[in-house]
Amino acid sequence: MKVAAAQFAPTADVGDNLAAIEDMVGEATAAGAELVIFPEESMIPAEAAAEPLRDIAEAHWPAFLDGLSRIATTHGAAVIAGGYEGSGAALPYNTIAAVAADGELLGRYRKMHLYDAFNYRESREVQRGDEGPCVVRIGEFNVGLVNCYDVRFPEFTRSLVEMGADLLSVSAAWVRGPLKEDHWTTLLRTRAIENTCWVVAASLTTPDCIGMSMAVDPLGIVRGALGEEERALFVVDADKHRIDRARTILPVLRNRRIIIGPR
Repeated sequence: MKVAAAQFAPTADVGDNLAAIEDMVGEATAAGAELVIFPEESMIPAEAAAEPLRDIAEAHWPAFLDGLSRIATTHGAAVIAGGYEGSGAALPYNTIAAVAADGELLGRYRKMHLYDAFNYRESREVQRGDEGPCVVRIGEFNVGLVNCYDVRFPEFTRSLVEMGADLLSVSAAWVRGPLKEDHWTTLLRTRAIENTCWVVAASLTTPDCIGMSMAVDPLGIVRGALGEEERALFVVDADKHRIDRARTILPVLRNRRIIIGPR
């Protein structure tokens, strides 16, 4: 399956951001992409919000989902993107939505690991999701949805693989800072190697975020990568045979002696 990772710098205008997503999906599908992965906060970045995120989520999340569905249907490709979803409480969810090529909502994942690190407290802005990890079927792949800070938790991505995921879709707004670029590339390669699965990651390119979207194969080889380009994408051929080969020569999932089940 051909998979695209798309990075861009969304603004405070949700409509403009959907237009940018549609342009990039069109570009990706012209290159053969069957799935296009966008960053966390593709709907609107928190720092661009002129209103409380709760109000933005209540007003715009349904239209954002409808827009993703229309874009997927128009271009005949599945789309994964992140935004803020109303929770009915004081704080919204930070949610990743996966939409099929026919416009069907395949699943949504509400971020479980909030970014309360590096002198930042995401928990002041959003509510932690409690519905657990999410895996959706796209083409021949089971795709696990990962939201930014989640990638630092190996038990989270391993649980997705236990649920059958063979491709991890990482939507991120990876913030700049000392060692952060190195952490990003190291974590993406590590999650691919330890789980012998594909990892395709897209990150924002707003002024505080690094971009550096990347695709890593099941043996840890980088198969596609971007730098700090404000708006760019690449398409990688995610091959199931590469997973089979990796799990034959490196059967770490079969060789485990300690298996941590869900609590």
